[in-house]
Amino acid sequence: MNIFIPSPLRSYTREKSHVDARGDTLADLLENLNQKYPGIRFRIIDEQEQIRTHIKIFVNREQVHSLAIPLQKNDEVLVICALSGG
Repeated sequence: MNIFIPSPLRSYTREKSHVDARGDTLADLLENLNQKYPGIRFRIIDEQEQIRTHIKIFVNREQVHSLAIPLQKNDEVLVICALSGG
């Protein structure tokens, strides 16, 4: 499955903008991603197993809010970070 990684998280993926991972659900996919790129899951998911407020995840261009969402082999997953500053 192809996953888009936003630039603030690319230090975990050796600067790759697209990576592959596997999983039957979004939770499984993020766990597999974390096995390949240790520490990245914690930047996406908080201690309460919720998607962090500054992170948005899209599956096939539709925003998802649950880690339990089932995934298909050819789904496209985009992880987007909100930017802030002053």
